[in-house]
Amino acid sequence: MPVESVFPRLEALLPHVQKPIQYVGGELNSTVKEWDACDVRWALMYPDAYEVGLPNQGVMILYEVLNERDGVLAERTYSVWPDLEELMREHGVPQFTVDGHRPVGAFDVLGVSFSTELGYTNLLTALDLSGIPLSAADRTEDHPIVVAGGHAAFNPEPIAEFIDCAVLGDGEQAVIDITEVVRAWKAEGRPDGRTGLLLRLARTGGVYVPGFYDVEYLPDGRIGRVVPNRSGVPWRVSKHTVMDLDSWPYPKKPLVPLAETVHERMSVEIFRGCTRGCRFCQAGMITRPVRERSITGIGDMVERGLAATGFEEVGLLSLSSADHSEIADIAGGLADRYEADKIGLSLPSTRVDAFNIDLANELTRNGRRSGLTFAPEGGSERIRKVINKMVSEDDLIRTVATAYGNGWRQVKLYFMCGLPTETDEDVLQIADMAVKVIAKGREVSGSNDIRCTVSIGGFVPKPHTPFQWAPQLSAEETDARLAKLRDRIRGDKRYGRSIGFRYHDGKPGIVEGLLSRGDRRVGAVVRAVYEAGGRFDGWREYFSYDQWMKAAEGALAPFGVDVDWYTTRERSYEEVLPWDHLDSGLDKDWLWDDWQDALDETEVEDCRWTPCFDCGVCPAMGTGIEIGPTGRKLLPLSVKQ
Repeated sequence: MPVESVFPRLEALLPHVQKPIQYVGGELNSTVKEWDACDVRWALMYPDAYEVGLPNQGVMILYEVLNERDGVLAERTYSVWPDLEELMREHGVPQFTVDGHRPVGAFDVLGVSFSTELGYTNLLTALDLSGIPLSAADRTEDHPIVVAGGHAAFNPEPIAEFIDCAVLGDGEQAVIDITEVVRAWKAEGRPDGRTGLLLRLARTGGVYVPGFYDVEYLPDGRIGRVVPNRSGVPWRVSKHTVMDLDSWPYPKKPLVPLAETVHERMSVEIFRGCTRGCRFCQAGMITRPVRERSITGIGDMVERGLAATGFEEVGLLSLSSADHSEIADIAGGLADRYEADKIGLSLPSTRVDAFNIDLANELTRNGRRSGLTFAPEGGSERIRKVINKMVSEDDLIRTVATAYGNGWRQVKLYFMCGLPTETDEDVLQIADMAVKVIAKGREVSGSNDIRCTVSIGGFVPKPHTPFQWAPQLSAEETDARLAKLRDRIRGDKRYGRSIGFRYHDGKPGIVEGLLSRGDRRVGAVVRAVYEAGGRFDGWREYFSYDQWMKAAEGALAPFGVDVDWYTTRERSYEEVLPWDHLDSGLDKDWLWDDWQDALDETEVEDCRWTPCFDCGVCPAMGTGIEIGPTGRKLLPLSVKQ
């Protein structure tokens, strides 16, 4: 039976909310398939506002992969702002997709992509608005199965109560595999109901179903062990890795937003994974190994995407785009190809040690010359050794001198505060570095019109990294350290006015830390915050530290643990971590050894170009590093209309 669109009821509410256009749908390249022509139906959610969620590459890729298949439809849903949520509750309008405006509760699968843990309360809002019970245990076979994905899914334990399953790693093949399991289960008459479906998924070895695992705790609050409670369910669930990215050239037809979004450009992922070995970087660790797209594959994606969208800027995405073995040929080839059309190119940021002026000139040849962004991450040489960010101060000064000498006037430097073993002096050296940057910029440019912006985020230890055992800095200590840095910068009479200073206070980092390294007991905190009105915790205007601390105090006390126990406490090697039964490929002994190397300030080379350090990913998971060079060139397009 067709599912009725809720749009007629929704439309009457839109004049009364902010940015109503974000709920309308109908974007260029969006898809609405016949409901009855499909037997497996996905609602894909990014748990944040439309302006953040629409450009998300993960959701966009899965949306297209699923909709290309016969008998399968996928539609998108985003978090609704509190003003619309209130009206939807008042008028009985359920959470809806923006494509067909169909109620999310009518779909077979609700797939939710978590880039950050701060979207957890938005998941609960969407579930409740959909009429889906918050606890997976209360759902029936008439409710969608709720699947978590994205980087935060590598430790889904804090939301274990609210999801049916989680998928680790790349989603392209995984969503197809899940689709086939759901299709077969439905075709066979739904044997053994919802549990039967979840068992089929769990037994594939690539889908984690928290309900099939019991967690046992020790008297001191630590985890004793995590054990399967069903036969045939694996002890450890492995991540998915797509090896040949050229065989998955998605998105082929990127969505063009109707409303303003955080990125107004077409994005092409030029490679996946990173082997630089930055010890704080969860993305770099869990997406190993490096897999490059070929230069011709990238060229085809850009050509097809521009024709399908009309965008005037192309973002070349990856964790460290300048590290692509053919980045110079890619940038030069694309600049040549689209010179007449003035198509701009951009990289999200550039490593100091990968920057060169030729590449920078190619990237700006057809577009605007904006500021350059580099991420030294640590203020002192010592702390950069701890985090394995092998960039010296001389490297940085030499790089920015080149940039200023070639006409750039603004440089943005990104750092973190609260890194393991960090002292006040390590952070204060950020000010010294910024002063040297300005001084060198004035010297080589012959101008005082030079700007350097220092941007600082709080460090949060993440699962599956060498810092997963590290204590986190308290919010008060972070704020005190940043205040000293601010005073140092503002106190410099000669250069201080040329240095911008932006930072986040320490409170959001503590909540993120609680959710990042939390276990199932933290789920009670998430629920309490949601029930107290918590929404959009990634947004400064909605985030309430006091609300989280109050909820944590009440929810965690019965277990004899507190927020500090989860955040500022150092773990030992012997401690069972909440995510130990989830296999990112990284060997735990290797991570521990790298943590000890960090404490000894010992650096580790990029394994792309050096002998293997045996981190566990290659070839144990059937994977290996895939890099060029291919030696091929991007030729200008000869046919113009």
